[in-house]
Amino acid sequence: MPPETLYSYLEGPDPLTGRRVIDEIIAALTEPQVESDAAAEVRLASEGETARETLLEPGTEDDLQRLFHERGWTDGLPVILPTEERVERMLAGTGRPRDEQVGEIFLHDTKEMLTYTVLDIAVVAVMAGARPEHLPVILATAATKHSSLTPSTTPFGSMLLVNGPIRNEIGMNSGLAAFSPANLANAVIGRAWTLMSICWGFARPKVTLWSSQGNGFLYNNMCFAENEERSVWAPFHVQKGFEPDESVVSVFKGWFVMNSLQAASKRTVGEEITLQLSVIPALHSNATLLLDPLVARQLKEIDGFAAKEDFSRWLSANALIPAGRYWGTDHIDMLVAPLADSGVEPFATWRKAAGDELIPHYHDPERINIVVVGGETSPVWKTTDYGCWGSASVDYWRPEQAAKPAGAECADGVCGLPDPEVEYDD
Repeated sequence: MPPETLYSYLEGPDPLTGRRVIDEIIAALTEPQVESDAAAEVRLASEGETARETLLEPGTEDDLQRLFHERGWTDGLPVILPTEERVERMLAGTGRPRDEQVGEIFLHDTKEMLTYTVLDIAVVAVMAGARPEHLPVILATAATKHSSLTPSTTPFGSMLLVNGPIRNEIGMNSGLAAFSPANLANAVIGRAWTLMSICWGFARPKVTLWSSQGNGFLYNNMCFAENEERSVWAPFHVQKGFEPDESVVSVFKGWFVMNSLQAASKRTVGEEITLQLSVIPALHSNATLLLDPLVARQLKEIDGFAAKEDFSRWLSANALIPAGRYWGTDHIDMLVAPLADSGVEPFATWRKAAGDELIPHYHDPERINIVVVGGETSPVWKTTDYGCWGSASVDYWRPEQAAKPAGAECADGVCGLPDPEVEYDD
């Protein structure tokens, strides 16, 4: 983009206020700031007061659904209304005190830290349609302190992965159609992450929500479980330092998700994936591959990759891109070029490369994540540029007398399909 165009943005109007952008920047740096209504609400809450009523006046189902939508508390779909009775039943899903702080998150519009408790997350879990047994996973997701929504003009997506025994205890799907809208646990846990993000304030148009086109994945954030039973490799959470019998949530963010090109009969799986990884230059080496168990087995038994880490190292060395195309991409020019200009390696060396010189833009193999998921009906995979932003233990949030594992396995690829109907008012 030419400098004249960028300068015109500074001279142009703020789409929210109509004032010149440069004037607003100068004012923010030189003039006393007036506390906004949103900032006052956060401050009052932190001081033990409240800017909104805790309980709404009674009303009809339709009226309350409309009210929740008008106040921006939904994802556009109807929610389960969080009555006191329903929230109390949800709280039975954890042994932690209702007033225990789960985490805190930075609000970009008010420049404040928002804290949230077990009770706050239980309310959201009810709204999402979750059951009490899902609550520990939802609390662990909240404990990562990440919003599923990103205040960016670009279509950021999020992904939620569950590992460990709790997958089978609550009937999550890691096999056949794991990413399809067919499993209760996958759907409501992923939805709860977005609903809590909305209630935190990350979906106010032209305040915290700026994505020009948005991202449909955010309805349930590609929530799934790893198919540990059918994988030939160690599960993801063990790679991250957790014990095999621990239950763990991991959250990811990125821009693109690309299905396999169905040409692996002409090339190896590795060659096919390196082609996909060359489409968009890597940002800090982040990539996450979602491989069907058939693909993982082929990579280990035929191609000789004994562990996930071996394949990640191979991809790091073989996923190459011309330096000219790498540096000619906007997000690299904006986010990586300053590092190169400051002498940070390997970017400083890449900056000096000829335009047609091939560089290993996925230079850090530890950032190339591999997760096994799928029902083994086809040797397919998904290639993404998603990076892992954090992991959190689920076990801390379990009830004091946690239920024993039900013993269900997803070896047949249909764990949790179909789900029985939910009776919320029993």
